[in-house]
Amino acid sequence: VKLKQKFYFAVFQVNVPKTRRTYCKKCKKHQPHKVTQYKKGKDSLYAQGKRRYDRKQSGYGGQTKPIFRKKAKTTKKIVLRLECVEPNCRSKRMLAIKRCKHFELGGDKKRKVSLFKKT
Repeated sequence: VKLKQKFYFAVFQVNVPKTRRTYCKKCKKHQPHKVTQYKKGKDSLYAQGKRRYDRKQSGYGGQTKPIFRKKAKTTKKIVLRLECVEPNCRSKRMLAIKRCKHFELGGDKKRKVSLFKKT
């Protein structure tokens, strides 16, 4: 039982380096890329849906649209934003990785610990 618990804990901890050498579509070759975590931008107050919702909400009558309350997932999928380091290129792309509870960008690397101590 203890082995299983350790395995699950290891799955949910992800450490990604801040730079990655990967293929760039614009340069058409492998280049170093700067890695950052994708964040959702601020919602626009003037998007059509928001204007429609605000108009419907105004006045008497309470909440007009359903509010979702049956959330099933405890984690979100991590999305990496890769930016080409080449000064003339700077093209960006997204790369989704698996779900994880704990995500770290450029943290310390884990070192393998030997089972037998040298004396």
